[in-house]
Amino acid sequence: MQLPSNLLENAVNEFSRLPGIGKKTALRMVLHLLKQEPETVQQFSEAISKMRKEVRFCQRCYNIADTEVCSICANPLRKQDMICVVENIRDVIAIETTQQYSGLYHVLGGVISPLDGVGPDQLTIDPLVQRVQKEQTGEIIFALNPTIQGDTTIYYIQKKLPQHAVKVTTISRGIAFGGELEYADEMTLARSLANRLPVESYVANK
Repeated sequence: MQLPSNLLENAVNEFSRLPGIGKKTALRMVLHLLKQEPETVQQFSEAISKMRKEVRFCQRCYNIADTEVCSICANPLRKQDMICVVENIRDVIAIETTQQYSGLYHVLGGVISPLDGVGPDQLTIDPLVQRVQKEQTGEIIFALNPTIQGDTTIYYIQKKLPQHAVKVTTISRGIAFGGELEYADEMTLARSLANRLPVESYVANK
């Protein structure tokens, strides 16, 4: 792509680094910004910079937060004895969009995948186990993507959980095997949460 300005080309190259953004789309974005008032572009730039510098991760559940504790954990109306375990922050957003879940979350930061070099120590599994013990959790809902890696992670965590009266369930198979929660429609995801299964029954049927 031949561009008349090195400044323009550098901006296009930076935008094209974003996921799903090709050079043509990046060029449209840059040309759009060129049409805006300098103050508007400055606000855009400052918002991105401020987000990157100041965003935090919740000390309790590892969700995105503006303070030490995210807005979900800080909400007294949420069920404090229920934890939904998810792979990443996008899954939290997907589940919240359904408006069918009123408990808390725990973001693992991925799933166990030896082929990709991801082991249990690289995830927030130990903090989850400690949290369950400390907070006397009543139910853990595994809402991991229905893949081999997701199932392996569920099995591993279940074995590490303390043997007390905590109910362990997983979302039902409304989500196709190999699919991803963030791309599931709201109705399917809501039904999968509502019709969750005990982990023992889930494993037995595999």
